[in-house]
Amino acid sequence: MSQKIDYGNLMHRAMRTLIRDVLADVQKTGKLPGDHRFIITFDTLHPDVEMADHLSDRYPGDMTIIMQHWFDNLDVSEEGFAVTLSFGNVPEPLYIPYDAITTFADPSVEFGLRFETQASDIDHDDDDDEAPMDELVEPDADDTPRPAAEVVSLDKFRK
Repeated sequence: MSQKIDYGNLMHRAMRTLIRDVLADVQKTGKLPGDHRFIITFDTLHPDVEMADHLSDRYPGDMTIIMQHWFDNLDVSEEGFAVTLSFGNVPEPLYIPYDAITTFADPSVEFGLRFETQASDIDHDDDDDEAPMDELVEPDADDTPRPAAEVVSLDKFRK
């Protein structure tokens, strides 16, 4: 057993669970509430990603999808999610494991997560291949100035 707590991997798993829970709520209702939209970037080379060959050829390395107004067949599982999205008015099914996700953002509420995989951050003696979460980010969808996000200290909520 390791002599230290692996906070990076614990946070990584917690944030992936957050994504799963949010997607599961959307699956129940079949739509995103209000102005919410999800911008998800994932590693197309991840061995468990499933997508059409012409899409993986077009996006060799990573791909960014947007879930907002039209999506179909959202199926959320413990390991990942399946969804059908439209590419050039052609519906295409995708399967994205949570550990293939590199960014998850909902700009309508200025929420974002970025997951970094760095060889120095991974304990190769461990059977757990997950990388730690690196930082929270706001997506760069355009150059429009945005108000600064508020950083809240957890100490504020401690008793």
